[in-house]
Amino acid sequence: MKIPFYTSIICLFFTIQLYGQATEKDSTDLIQFSGLVMDGTGDELEPIPFITVAVNGTERGVYTDWEGFFSIVVEKGESITFSGVGYKSVNFTIPDTLQDNRYSMVQLMTTDTINLPETVVFPWPSKEHFKLEFLAMTVNEDLVSNAEKNLNKDALATIAKATPMDGNENGDYYLRQQASSYYHKGQLAPMRIFDPLAWRDFIKAWKNGDFKKKK
Repeated sequence: MKIPFYTSIICLFFTIQLYGQATEKDSTDLIQFSGLVMDGTGDELEPIPFITVAVNGTERGVYTDWEGFFSIVVEKGESITFSGVGYKSVNFTIPDTLQDNRYSMVQLMTTDTINLPETVVFPWPSKEHFKLEFLAMTVNEDLVSNAEKNLNKDALATIAKATPMDGNENGDYYLRQQASSYYHKGQLAPMRIFDPLAWRDFIKAWKNGDFKKKK
């Protein structure tokens, strides 16, 4: 009964040792791959945000941030594709001879111009058909009354004030605010009190009586 027990202990020891060696080998193949993606089309290098950094053959990947920076864990020998709208895709292979577990690079990308053919959409087959339909159209009082109601400035202002912004409008507003903050990044925003153009508008409005109480 003692021989099977000792045999089980020895097998378990070799199994743990082999598993530890495999885990150690796999961990040495992992690389922290980081870098910057820059626009190399012109004379000055500029970071490119939202460039896709994808590992080919897998579902792993990241996007570059506003500064063009990215960081992802990859394996030695894997192929990486840099792609983005308006830029030519670039492929890069992680060297399999790396001794360190970190690898950094600056990837340059060039713009890719795509010219689409012109497309003209008409509601009628030809201009002659449009002319016939337009001349045959009967404009009655109901159509005029509906057009006046729909184009009333007070009604449009009330609808615009009561209608909340959707996701697209909120996204556009956020991006405009963020882009506006980049004008003064790293420094204080200028004060309008020292803006001569603002003073010109103020003096002009004051002379025109815009600040007088209206009855």
